[in-house]
Amino acid sequence: MGSDESDIKGDISDRSSREWCDEALTRLNAGRPESALDAARRAADLDPGAEWAYRLISLAHERLGRDADALPAAERAVELARGSWPARLRLAAVLRRSPGRWREAVEHATMAGKFAPERPGPGVMLGDLALLGGDHIRAERSYRAALAADPADPADPQARVNLGLSLLRWDHPRPHHDPAWPVDPRETGRVRRALEVWSRQVRLLVALATLAIAGAALLLDRGAPAQLGGFAVLVLLAPLTVRQARRVGLWPYVPAMLCRDPWLGAAVVSAAVSVVAFAAWLLLGAVPSVPSALDPVWAGLAGIVVLGWPALAAVRALAETWRGRPLLALAETIRAREAPEHAHAAQIDRTARRNVGVLLWILLGRTWSVLVPLVGGALAVEPRAAVAALAVPYPMVRGYLRARHRTDRWLPAATALVVLAAAACAAGGLLEAWRAEPAATWAWRVGLGALAAAPVVFGARAARAWWRGGPGPWRTSLIMCDLPVGAEPSVVLNPEVRQTFSYARSIVLSYGDALGPRVAGAVATVTSSGELRVITGLEAWDAVEADPRVAVFAADPLQRRFWVEVRGIAVPGTDALRVTPKQVLVGEFPGRHQRR
Repeated sequence: MGSDESDIKGDISDRSSREWCDEALTRLNAGRPESALDAARRAADLDPGAEWAYRLISLAHERLGRDADALPAAERAVELARGSWPARLRLAAVLRRSPGRWREAVEHATMAGKFAPERPGPGVMLGDLALLGGDHIRAERSYRAALAADPADPADPQARVNLGLSLLRWDHPRPHHDPAWPVDPRETGRVRRALEVWSRQVRLLVALATLAIAGAALLLDRGAPAQLGGFAVLVLLAPLTVRQARRVGLWPYVPAMLCRDPWLGAAVVSAAVSVVAFAAWLLLGAVPSVPSALDPVWAGLAGIVVLGWPALAAVRALAETWRGRPLLALAETIRAREAPEHAHAAQIDRTARRNVGVLLWILLGRTWSVLVPLVGGALAVEPRAAVAALAVPYPMVRGYLRARHRTDRWLPAATALVVLAAAACAAGGLLEAWRAEPAATWAWRVGLGALAAAPVVFGARAARAWWRGGPGPWRTSLIMCDLPVGAEPSVVLNPEVRQTFSYARSIVLSYGDALGPRVAGAVATVTSSGELRVITGLEAWDAVEADPRVAVFAADPLQRRFWVEVRGIAVPGTDALRVTPKQVLVGEFPGRHQRR
């Protein structure tokens, strides 16, 4: 840090604002956001109209985790260059983390796409916003549009990683929270924790009370006192419920939270059903007129109450295993790892490698869940049907070989066990059909043993990840690829171009409307921030609302053969069109000898 400060003090007299911006970007790419912030501030001090400097200030604050400080700089950049698509993306990236300003982020990202339809960045940002909001179909559409815009762009790997998540129907770590709500996610997180704690405590107390009452009645012949204890448990649930209800606070958002996060809703509903079933069981057991034939029915209901959490966990694991299209997601994520090198290659490779490992575990779980009923049905009905087990591991093995994932040492063992189980069970079915009973018996034993050992390996891998606090082999370990956006250099107008627009006798504005390209005479001035202020007819104003891409032509009267074309984005201002340059072309008109 000290060397960076000395560099700043030593070079202050001979560095321009643009050079300081270049230095800030270099330091950001080197992973030194604090030093980059100093350089970007120096650039803004030297040129208050340099919107690139404010974008870099915002980006440095974001990298330091200061979203509140990143927002004013991003808004200042948009104010200086309203037609700058990188500035719009930078502001959208900050606004998506600001409670209640999600829709503004979508608007700015949409506007950036309108300003630069040929660039993939706006499409990636729109895809990220849709993915974080749980709209997987729109996210997939946006990522594919971004990939089609320019496959060679550095945003390509990020689009592929996040496209894989949308194909897998990935949920944000806070699925209960709608980003469009004007509520801090930490507040809804506290509500979610209160609901989870209440449902967990209720189900645990009801399960323990059910087991205790049943044990006391069947083993100790103390049914009546045990029933009284059950009613005491019901009384105990009241203050527990009141305590957690006070922690909720945001009751108007609770129904929407339960709908957005179905597993949270299932946990809360199952807890409520457990209490109702438990109370009904106690009341019916206390009424002498209830026929004894109903006792097994209510015993079964009590068993459902006890087994509610394991059953819900099993259903959730199965549903998450079969959600989405992991093979397509794996293919896109692998292609992201194979993308050309660029400034953030290490971050992309780290994210893609982690997601590939989780996707392979999901494929393994899906394969195992198919083999179990297939083998069980073959044993119960027709052993020769187990031959079909040979084809089940093929997609998993193909994905594993293509991924070349070597960082998880548990994954090859689990994959080998599933393949061995399929092969051994198929062999057992064939040998049994050929009347080779001893060999068939051993084949079945090996297959069933391998099938039972695979979840043990998964459990050991999960326990190791839990103990070390690292990513585990489950869906919640998947992460988005979130690269910094809005660092692209701005287009500047050099003194020669500024002089041309200052002294030009005629300015021509070219724009497009429903009838095709048009040209119109205009008057243009150059602002200190590098924007063109163009005064023209109302028809041009109406046209830029639909398509803001324009071109402004001028010839220098002092150097008669010198001409300038500025291609940019026109945004209506108070009294003139504000044109932010995207590309500047200069040249000379041909001389007399060239015309001959």
